[in-house]
Amino acid sequence: MTTARPVSPAPGGAVAAKVVSDRAEGEAYVASVCFKHGPPRLLGVELEYTVHYAGAPRRPLDPDDLARALGPHAPRTLSPDSPARPLPAGSPLTLEPGGQVEISALPQASLRELAAAVTADLEHLTGLLARHGFVLRDDGIDAHRAPARLLDTPRYAAMERRFAPMGPGGVTMMCSTAGLQVCVDAGEADTFPARWAAIHALGPPLLALFANSRRHAGRDTGAASARWLAVMNTEPCRTAAAACGPDPVDSWSRRVLDTPLLVVRRGGEPWDAPEDLSFAGWATGRGAGRVLRRPTLADLDYHLSTMFTPVRPHGYLEVRYLDAQPRHRWLHPVALLTALLDRPSTVDRVREVCAPVEGEWERAARAGMADPRIAAVAREVADLGCAELGRTDLTEETVDRISEGVQRLAHAGEGTK
Repeated sequence: MTTARPVSPAPGGAVAAKVVSDRAEGEAYVASVCFKHGPPRLLGVELEYTVHYAGAPRRPLDPDDLARALGPHAPRTLSPDSPARPLPAGSPLTLEPGGQVEISALPQASLRELAAAVTADLEHLTGLLARHGFVLRDDGIDAHRAPARLLDTPRYAAMERRFAPMGPGGVTMMCSTAGLQVCVDAGEADTFPARWAAIHALGPPLLALFANSRRHAGRDTGAASARWLAVMNTEPCRTAAAACGPDPVDSWSRRVLDTPLLVVRRGGEPWDAPEDLSFAGWATGRGAGRVLRRPTLADLDYHLSTMFTPVRPHGYLEVRYLDAQPRHRWLHPVALLTALLDRPSTVDRVREVCAPVEGEWERAARAGMADPRIAAVAREVADLGCAELGRTDLTEETVDRISEGVQRLAHAGEGTK
């Protein structure tokens, strides 16, 4: 739920304090900061992992133990006096509410550079935690513990209260899930709608292909990606996939303004938002007397951070639908997705291949590659992406290793059907 590539920083000073006076102003601002067009140049990735005591994976995390293990890299949400130093290759380290660690790699100009930086920081973090008796799990959801919030912040406390009446999805998403998020540039204005549509169309087959979260809290959920189901069961207005029509910028901007507030930042008071108050309602004064002040651009930026869609625009596009992967293969889905988006002709082919299962998010999460239709499309996607991997700057050895791993996933269990 953090941002790996801050290419569109929140406004500062007088700009941040500017009051959003009406809906049109809010929509124009969202469009300007969420969608930055230009040649695709940079790549980023966020790796999340659940943290466990070695030899006792069901033991609840002690925040003091985790703070000692992370030392100067501990985020201030865990240790307020920490210097919060980045990892050696520059990646900031953050924590999710349940204590999941997250490496948010700095954007890089090539897959090779990204792989080198992330590998170095992941090895450093793994070793640091191991010296203090911790291990990172490779699953996309906590296989051993029920969700429990570790971080005591006003945001997370308000979120937990908000989600509780809706069922267990919210607290599970916050405290038990771990994803792999790929960050890519939006691309040129004329090719962006096709790129946006292709990234969404790839969601169900790639979700199934890399599903890695079947067991949660000591039981078999029966779902290929219990992580994704937890996200979708949180609050659909902020988790459902975005529209992929001819003008995604307009539809996204309208959706953001229509989405109810999740939290409202208040000094010294709980951050709970008034029930059913959208940002548009707040901007037009419907919240007057309840939130006591009019919203600013800084409030709108914060509201954007409470959208948890499969693809979230931040100036770049944050692809959020993948489960966390085993540490030895985190690069596989990153490289595959990058290759699939490399050329307009490949983007067009992606949309054709994925059309039979477009929008089948729940089917992909529940059945994964056991669903024949999803599996057939996922295999076509794997073939298409592997054929394009040679266009990246990865070494031939790395390309072969990734291709072999992807094909192994694509055809696992095929002979037993």
